[in-house]
Amino acid sequence: MVLHISNAKAFIAVLLTCFFLNSLSQHLHCSSNLIECAKPKSDVDLIEFFLNLEYLEAEFFLFGATGHGLDSFAPELAQGGPSPIGAKMANLDPLTKNVIYQFALQKIGHLRAVKRTVKGFPRPLLNISMEAFAQIMHNSAGELLDPPFNPYANFINYLFASYLIPYLSLTGYMGASPQLQNATSKKLVAGLLGAESGQAGVIQSMVDTRPRVLALPYNITVEEFENLISKQRNELGRKCLKDEGLEAPIFARKVYAYDKYIIPCPTTPKEILRIVYGGGDEHVPGGFFPKGAHGSIAKSYLKTVAWLYIIFLLCKT
Repeated sequence: MVLHISNAKAFIAVLLTCFFLNSLSQHLHCSSNLIECAKPKSDVDLIEFFLNLEYLEAEFFLFGATGHGLDSFAPELAQGGPSPIGAKMANLDPLTKNVIYQFALQKIGHLRAVKRTVKGFPRPLLNISMEAFAQIMHNSAGELLDPPFNPYANFINYLFASYLIPYLSLTGYMGASPQLQNATSKKLVAGLLGAESGQAGVIQSMVDTRPRVLALPYNITVEEFENLISKQRNELGRKCLKDEGLEAPIFARKVYAYDKYIIPCPTTPKEILRIVYGGGDEHVPGGFFPKGAHGSIAKSYLKTVAWLYIIFLLCKT
């Protein structure tokens, strides 16, 4: 009993120490960065969370179109963060290559815009290898994907892989927009939301023009494959209503998961992490972010697990 009381006191002391250190750290940060601290903390946290996705899109599109990433095009934006794992040039036809290259240049602009608004952070470790995409696609299609999915093998596969990424940013910005308080933050997210909508729409239209084409080397059509991806987004994200892929009637076909008014569903950071981590758990890094996403919001889920583990150990002693 005495030991349990002693452990409890020690635990409370640690919590109080962490609280005061965190408060002091925030005060010192605000003293050195008055522009960022003029915005509500919630705005900064939300915008910085989406910096993870902007990094992911920028690297995937740059490497897919050119074989080179931010370190070649805009190294200052990476801020010394680790180079992506498994990135490579995709086997694209001229039209798709040009479209993806334009997307990549847009992403560089988006990164600059975000970092002009908030301090941001260095590029997190990204895994955009064939294996990472295969893991996430396997969650959708299971035994159907044999051999494992390779996004870089051909333009159809690359479009499928691209189909996942701008969609997450778009629905994420939809969810973040009503929570923002500062006018500068709202203007930035509105602009990014518009750009993501355009990219997702272009990708969707390029896929939709080939619904009956076989997705090689798999014996399923492009339409069937897209429906599997839609299922994956619903199961991992657990959003408001079902994303129907290409099965909906042509007059009601939706590009995104939708609500009862056919407005794209907002997605929370928690739901996004469940998808990009690949396993449906926002507390367990993996997938595209093997060491976890950066920023206060993403790290809060990792800290939750860490504190629960500490409490578990204390209770055992």
